[in-house]
Amino acid sequence: MRWRRWLMANSHKDVGTMYFIIGMWSGLGGLSLSWMMRLELSRPGMWLPSTEMYNWIVTLHAIMMIFFFVMPVLIGGFGNWLLPLLLGAIDMSFPRLNTFSFWVVPVALYMVVVSPFIEQGSGTGWTMYPPLSSTPYQSDICTDMVILGLHLSGVSSSAASINYLVTFLNMRGKSYKAEFCPPFVWALVVTSFLLVVSLPVLAGGLTMLIMDRHFNCTFFDPAGGGDPVLFQHLFWFFGHPEVYVLILPGFGLVSHMLVFYTKKIRVFGAVAMMYAMISIGILGFIVWGHHMFTVGLDADTRFYFTAVTMLIAVPTGVKVFGWIATIFGSYLSFEAPMLWVIGFILKFTVGGITGIMLSNASLDVALHDTYYVVAHFHYVLSMGAVFTIFGSYVHYFSLLTGNVFHRSWARGHFILTFVGVNLTFFPQHFLGLSGMPRRIPDYPIFYYYWNQWSTVGCAMVMCSVSLFLHMQWEAFLSCRRPLMVGNRPSSLEWVIMRGFSCMPRHTFVEVLAIRNMAAVTNRRKKLIDESFDNDMMISNYYFAELPGHSKSWDPYEVFDPSDHPKMDPCWDGPMRRERSLRLFLKRK
Repeated sequence: MRWRRWLMANSHKDVGTMYFIIGMWSGLGGLSLSWMMRLELSRPGMWLPSTEMYNWIVTLHAIMMIFFFVMPVLIGGFGNWLLPLLLGAIDMSFPRLNTFSFWVVPVALYMVVVSPFIEQGSGTGWTMYPPLSSTPYQSDICTDMVILGLHLSGVSSSAASINYLVTFLNMRGKSYKAEFCPPFVWALVVTSFLLVVSLPVLAGGLTMLIMDRHFNCTFFDPAGGGDPVLFQHLFWFFGHPEVYVLILPGFGLVSHMLVFYTKKIRVFGAVAMMYAMISIGILGFIVWGHHMFTVGLDADTRFYFTAVTMLIAVPTGVKVFGWIATIFGSYLSFEAPMLWVIGFILKFTVGGITGIMLSNASLDVALHDTYYVVAHFHYVLSMGAVFTIFGSYVHYFSLLTGNVFHRSWARGHFILTFVGVNLTFFPQHFLGLSGMPRRIPDYPIFYYYWNQWSTVGCAMVMCSVSLFLHMQWEAFLSCRRPLMVGNRPSSLEWVIMRGFSCMPRHTFVEVLAIRNMAAVTNRRKKLIDESFDNDMMISNYYFAELPGHSKSWDPYEVFDPSDHPKMDPCWDGPMRRERSLRLFLKRK
C-alpha cells in the first residue's frame, strides 16, 4: 500500500522528501508567527490580548524556525537526498535509524506546537533562561512540553548526525578519497560533528532545568547554592555551534551552485575552503562567552572571547573570498539559483560585519538584547540559511521531482524576497542603535517610523512566500521536464539524472568503485594549463556507459575518443543503474 511506503520508508530519498515536507510546514508556521509579531509592532499600543501571548509567539517562532525548519530542510532534506548520491553509496549506513530520526521530529513538533494551548503558553524565549523558566514564573506544563520537545529534537539530530558520519566513513565509493569529496559532503560532516558534540551539553542543561522544576533540585536556584549563569554556559556551549550547524550546510550548497552556474570545474581554493569549514567548526566551540558579556565576566575572560570571536572571521572570510574568486572571470548565467547565491554572499557579508562589531565586549554591553542583535542574526539566518534553502531547492528541483520552476516567476520570487527581507531587517539596525529592546510588545512613539517600514517589508515577504507556493503548484501542474540534465555536472548527483526525467527511487545496486583520481586531477590541470575557456572545460564532462566494458570499470578514467570510435560522447540514452556507471573526462 502507498501509505506503508512512507510510514516505513527506508530509502534515503523518501526520508529526505518527508523532511522537506515537515520543514516546509514548520517554516510556514514560523513565518505566520513572525507576521503576528510584526502586526503587534507595526504601531505603538497593544494589538494582542496580552504581553504573555506575545512572549510565547516569540518563543515558538524561534524554535520552529531553527529546530523544525532550517535543520530538517538543510540537514535532513538535502543531507538525505544528496549525501549518498555524492558519495556513490547505495543508501545511508543505517536506513532504519534514518527513518527513526525522522519520525521523532513530528512528535517533537507536536509537543512544541500544542504547548500554547495548554494554560498560558511558554514565554521564556528559545534560550529558556532561569529563573524565568523556573517554577515560580513558568509553573504550567506547557514549558515542560517545550523542553521535552527540544529533547526529542536533539535525539533526532543526534541519530541523524551519527548516521551521516558513519555513511561518510564507510559508504564512500571504493578508493574515493576524502579530499576529493564535494563541498556539501564536508559541510555535512563538520555539521554532524558539531551536533554530536554539542547536543549532549544541551540535553544535560535541559535535564537539570526539568529537575529544578519538578524534583526540588537547585542547580540554577541561588537560594539552594545554584547559579542561573551555569545554564547560560551550558546553553551557549550548544547555542553557538548551533549557529554554524544552521549555516555550514548552506556553505556547501552555495559552493555547488556556484560551480554549476559559473561553469567551473571546482570552486576556487577547494582545499582551503574545506579547511576553513573545519576551522569554523573547531573555533565554534570556544567562543560561546560572547553571548554572555553582561553576566559579569572578568576583564581577562571578556578579552579572550572578544579575540577568539574576531578570529573566527578569518576562515569565514576565506569562504567568502573563495566564492568571489570563483565568480571572477566567469560568464555568469543569471538563473534564479545564481541570484540566490549572489544575494546570500552580499547579505551574509553584512551580517558578518555586524557580528564583528558585536564581538567587541564594550560595544556588546550597550547593544545587548536590542534590535541590533535581532537584525544581525536575521541577516545571517533569514538571509543566509533561508537564501541557501530557496536557491538550492530551485536548483535541485529537477533532481527531486523531475519538474522545473517557471524561470520568470523564480526570478520574481527572489527579487520580492530580497527586497522584503532587507526592508524588514535593515531598519532594525537603527532601532537597536536607538536603544529599542527586543522581546517587548510595546514601545515609545519615536520608534514608530522604522517599525512601520519593517512591517511593510514583512508583508512583502509574506507575498513572496505566497508566490513560491503558487510556483510549486504551477510546476507540478505544468510538468515541465528538464532538458539536457547532466551536461554541466558539478558532481556525482547529476550523473543519475542523465536519461531520466526524474530521479529513480533506488540509485545504485552496490557501492561505486571510484578510482584513478590522480589521472583525473592531472587531466584537469592539463586542461587549465592549456588555457581552455570555462565553457569548453565544463562541457567536456560526459556520462556514458562504454559498450562491451561492463566488467572492466573505472568510473573516473580519462576518456580518449580514438580508443572508442563508435562512442558518441553526447549519448543521451537511459542510464543503466549498474556497476558500469561511469564518469568520463574528454577533451573536446
